[in-house]
Amino acid sequence: MVRVPGMFVLIVGAGRVGSAIAKGMLSEGHEVSVLDEDPEAIALLERGQDSGWEDMGGQFTVGTALEIDALLAAGIDRADAFVASTDGDNTNLIIAQIAKKRFDIEKVVVRVLDPLRAAWYREQGLHTVCPTQVAIEMLEAAVREEVA
Repeated sequence: MVRVPGMFVLIVGAGRVGSAIAKGMLSEGHEVSVLDEDPEAIALLERGQDSGWEDMGGQFTVGTALEIDALLAAGIDRADAFVASTDGDNTNLIIAQIAKKRFDIEKVVVRVLDPLRAAWYREQGLHTVCPTQVAIEMLEAAVREEVA
């Protein structure tokens, strides 16, 4: 794995997944901005930390991911990498395409829960991650191991 030093990473969605990615990227020395529509979501970014998210150098913006102004406020126009990790496939797929096509961000990663949609969008050129498909494969493998 090649590490890119000094990336500016924009993560949309500060739930369990987004906040964990954000904390990991920040601890590796990257500049990290998180956008979430819930002002209380910053609590997940600060959980288990000794200081506040913004005190550690992170950026937090409250706004709706489907609004260009919110994406701009969060720094999409200067992002090197973009992660769409809200709890909605539709939102994630739309904002990932906006990041890739309108803002020309090279590294765009999108979480898609529906395996069929994830596969289709992957074929269209988006880097999709489907936790549902991963779970299916792991569970099937576990069953086969026990039976064999």
